[in-house]
Amino acid sequence: MEQQHYTRIAIWLHWVIALLIIGQIIGGKVMMAMANSPTKFEIFQLHKSFGLIILILSIVRLLWRLTHKAPALPATMKPIERLGAKLSHIGFYVFMIAAPMSGWMMTSVSTPKIGTKIFKTIPWPDFPFLTRSEAAEVFFKDTHNILAIMMSLLLLLHVGAALKHHFVNHDNVLSRMLPFINPKG
Repeated sequence: MEQQHYTRIAIWLHWVIALLIIGQIIGGKVMMAMANSPTKFEIFQLHKSFGLIILILSIVRLLWRLTHKAPALPATMKPIERLGAKLSHIGFYVFMIAAPMSGWMMTSVSTPKIGTKIFKTIPWPDFPFLTRSEAAEVFFKDTHNILAIMMSLLLLLHVGAALKHHFVNHDNVLSRMLPFINPKG
């Protein structure tokens, strides 16, 4: 019998990372709209901490995914839908790793140098082999922002596709990641 759900670890990683990413997107927008202040500085530090947690968890999730097979897609899915599902999942892994990496790189080249400590406790090194410069900081900041926008768009597409599968196609795609939803059929 084929596996109907993702593993508990995969489900946990999915939802924790998803909630952290949504929080980062909202928090990033809020902090960028704020005037410079001690509160904005503290939010930036939290943003960096949560970004590094997302990076670590995303690498764990990728390793888990490479060693644990995902449940099969419904046989009723068209080839273009299967390709879209595969590409969107690859895109998520790219963005979940590249967005925090670009933030880490931005912090590492930023002038002035402000060290990173995860939740004000665990020192985090600068990204190796990078030199501090305003031009590099602007490049990584722009890259980080573009990746965040692309991740937001992919997230909307992903949620829309999951809801389409559940409410239009009436298949089990959504219940694979939400085991408390009864499988269809």
